Amino acid sequence: MYVCLCKGVSDHKIRSAVEDGARSWREVQGETGCATQCGKCACLAKTITRDAIRSEMQASAAGLAYAV
Repeated sequence: MYVCLCKGVSDHKIRSAVEDGARSWREVQGETGCATQCGKCACLAKTITRDAIRSEMQASAAGLAYAV
């Protein structure tokens, strides 16, 4: 689904930016250009970014081994 029509940014592109290492809205915005023109998409884009970061952090924490 397109989130930012001005820059042609999809939810998949936002999630890909997070998978590639972006860990904040500013980093995602800088990489994708999302919400840099009219800004109407910022609220939805931030929500998608927050959810994607949360998912990435949970996935990386699940792979950690703990000493017993």
